[in-house]
Amino acid sequence: MFYYIEGTVTVAQPGLLVLDCGGVGYELHVSANTLASAVRGAKFKAYTYVNVREDTFELYGFSTLSEKSCFTMLTEVSGVGPKAAMSILSGVTPDQLALGIISGDEKMLTSAPGIGKKLAQRVILELKDKLAKSLPDIAMPQGSPATYVSNAGSAAEAVGALMVLGYSRAEAEKAVSAVGGEALSVEETVRRALKAIG
Repeated sequence: MFYYIEGTVTVAQPGLLVLDCGGVGYELHVSANTLASAVRGAKFKAYTYVNVREDTFELYGFSTLSEKSCFTMLTEVSGVGPKAAMSILSGVTPDQLALGIISGDEKMLTSAPGIGKKLAQRVILELKDKLAKSLPDIAMPQGSPATYVSNAGSAAEAVGALMVLGYSRAEAEKAVSAVGGEALSVEETVRRALKAIG
């Protein structure tokens, strides 16, 4: 319905932003990370997600498409609603979340209020599985084929992590290929790939 809303920040408080757009104030539920990038009285562009149920019509706002992408993926996990997803995203950045999922870091998720161990395990299981099913073998990079083959699984997981952050498969594969050629952990591959994309 709404792709983004751009306006002047009139209210900025924990979990909430109000953007004035032509005299209409849009109430947006936001993470701590998005809130930190908004300044009262200044222009702000928020990518949006609309949550509609029988008794609810809520707007969620994100400072980046990566954060919105992570939010959408989290809410697709059974038992994770918008509030739980926002709780997770208030404690970690999108790249930290992606790294946590691919490395199976339950503590990163359970550090968010309202996220227990079982739910954290479900998030990791469902998102890793979803990424694995959507990722066929990726293209070999330039460099040492033997070295890369031994690290192919890590490269595929790194591509998956970048896709969690909202990058297309082509962008992710290109970035991972650009930093390939040596035995790297998944986490280090993602870090270097993000720098290459940036």
